Amino acid sequence: MYTVIHSPTSVSLAALISLERKAGALQLLSGSIRSPLAGGHLSRLRGRGMEFDQVRRYQSGDDARAIDWKVTARKGAPYLKEFREERERPILLCIDYRQTMFFATRGALKSVIATSIAALYGWGGLAHGDRVGGLLFDDDRVWEQRPAKGRKSLLRLLHRCCHHSNWGETPPAPDRRQNISQVLLRLRRVTPTGSLVVIVSDGRGLDAACEPHLTALARHNAVLLLHITDPLEHHLPAGGIYPVHDGHAIRLIDGDNSRLRQQYAQQQRRWTEALQARCRRSGIHWMALSTEDDPLHKLGASGQP
Repeated sequence: MYTVIHSPTSVSLAALISLERKAGALQLLSGSIRSPLAGGHLSRLRGRGMEFDQVRRYQSGDDARAIDWKVTARKGAPYLKEFREERERPILLCIDYRQTMFFATRGALKSVIATSIAALYGWGGLAHGDRVGGLLFDDDRVWEQRPAKGRKSLLRLLHRCCHHSNWGETPPAPDRRQNISQVLLRLRRVTPTGSLVVIVSDGRGLDAACEPHLTALARHNAVLLLHITDPLEHHLPAGGIYPVHDGHAIRLIDGDNSRLRQQYAQQQRRWTEALQARCRRSGIHWMALSTEDDPLHKLGASGQP
């Protein structure tokens, strides 16, 4: 079955640690990715990060794109930012643990897929000498860890993933839902320039209000959105009456209604296309994964078990 996932409904630190030997060949960390947004061509990711060094007075011949407009306005003369190249690239793993991620009708829970992906990127980053950090969010909380080198930092992050409070039982319906645009704003604030930002989510709530934050993130970083969905979110099953719980009430869906199934599929397709278009405009690399997918195979790594 899966070469990565040990359980379809839960994760363990031991299982995530076992992914270390599989992650060294993770191709998405090698500097290029295959982007389905532009005909499947290879699209270059930025390389090592650039860290802020100083602000200095603008001189003739300098790149005007580096002008620091805030300092320029304060000083009354043009100033620009200077950066120095970092030997290692920061990697930020932004993992969605909202209620909708603890769901699947086939394969493994979205949250299991997401955590496995995060572990693969984390171990792959360490194998490449990069610094790894993360930002976990659910329906009402955000937890962050700054990028750092070494196994100890990554293990702390993976331990936090394994012990999130939503594991082990169906999460209760939240009193309020996390505004994902605020999560992205916080992500912007903690992301060092030149990072690889990996967002693993089912995309719920990534609406027009999020686009400015995605654009700002992608301006100085390489950003990936790994979009995890379940087959039921694309097509309703045919035949019979199906009870569906939305977290607050049970609703009945008539699977014999072909018109309803067609409308549902069209609505879901339009929603996905809108998300893809938003990523394209923002300069975000988008990749779709299903709860039925093997993350290791889907991401293109070829490490030996």
